[in-house]
Amino acid sequence: MTYNSTKEFAQSLDQADELARFRESFTIPKHVDGTESIYLCGNSLGVQPKKAVEYVADELNDWAQLGVKGHFDKTFPWTRYHEFLTDSMAEVVGAKPHEVVVMNTLTPNLHFMMVSFYKPSGKRRKIVMEADAFPSDTYAVDSQIKWHGGNPAEDIILWQPRPGSSTLMMEDLETIFKNHGDEIALVMIASINYYTGQFFDLKKITELGHSHGAMVGFDCAHGAGNVDLKLHDSGADFAVWCTYKYMNSGPGSIAGCFVHERHADNDQINRFAGWWGHNKEERFLMKPKFDPIYGAEGWQQSNAPILSMAPIRASMELFMEAGFDNLLAKSKQLTNYLEYLIHNIEGDRIKIITPKDPKDRGCQLSLAVKDADKSLFETISDKGVIADWREPDVIRVAPVPLYNSYMDCWNFVQILAAAL
Repeated sequence: MTYNSTKEFAQSLDQADELARFRESFTIPKHVDGTESIYLCGNSLGVQPKKAVEYVADELNDWAQLGVKGHFDKTFPWTRYHEFLTDSMAEVVGAKPHEVVVMNTLTPNLHFMMVSFYKPSGKRRKIVMEADAFPSDTYAVDSQIKWHGGNPAEDIILWQPRPGSSTLMMEDLETIFKNHGDEIALVMIASINYYTGQFFDLKKITELGHSHGAMVGFDCAHGAGNVDLKLHDSGADFAVWCTYKYMNSGPGSIAGCFVHERHADNDQINRFAGWWGHNKEERFLMKPKFDPIYGAEGWQQSNAPILSMAPIRASMELFMEAGFDNLLAKSKQLTNYLEYLIHNIEGDRIKIITPKDPKDRGCQLSLAVKDADKSLFETISDKGVIADWREPDVIRVAPVPLYNSYMDCWNFVQILAAAL
């Protein structure tokens, strides 16, 4: 598409957008003047689906009216509540339903997966990560290595950008494996780097890791609901993600987990077991020997947090109604349009460090601010923009296709240009 930077053009794109109606299904936070904020922070916390209020209220009411009987005697019984999210979640992350389970929160899921898939032995004990991984991933990997008696300073190999670049090159990861392939036990990389917004080729990374005998897992916190992950086709051994970003489940809410089907009934895999992962037919027979459910559900520990799951059910219904392929198509166009507008800002204080090729990114654009001291971010925030600042010098913005408009992008760039 050929873009132009007029307000009328942005309005025409919104008028032609068949997904524009979904914005009305969300509550957009208000600015101090009572108008809707320009909310471009879905990469950090998605906005609230209006039906989330209704669905949480339903569960509170059932709790009040039914008590313990709500586990069984209702339309969405609590013992099966996570199952009502499985099919839609599997579709969004590109997996088979038995490869996906909604459970726990993100970093606990990462730990549970590393219990099963990080198996250091002999000289094969190193973990490969991207150099600027999200801190929680780094803390988790550090602690797992220490738990196994290793030294993080020696047992972590960092995939680093080249001098003068922000993004990572596949050739450099190949070099790491060429030099250390027989020492690497696990590849643990984000699907999308939280800082730069770079979307990695999960299939190529997995094939590379497996060809050298390593297990491969991904933190998809910034990818799930944002890009076409194709987790099953990637061949990854496992993946984890949160749902409060692009899937709009609410602050600190429930997370998701993928385990490839080749591990679905492998009884040789260690795991931290709990009764919700036990054979459903015998769960309430209280048998002492653990019999895991086939697939990802077998990694569950405890019964589901229903009040956290209700909002994600509301959001996933909207994903299915809109169609994930349609959302991906709008995301690409919306992000391309925002990129075009930003490039038309005069001066050199803003540089987009997110890859230019749409196949190498989702809807997040990371804007490096020259001579940054956060004042620019504070200025645009005062004008009604809700974005995200990451030290030392990046403003992250994410035009989310479910609820953001082309006018959101246009208004943001007018505010940013004026502030500059």
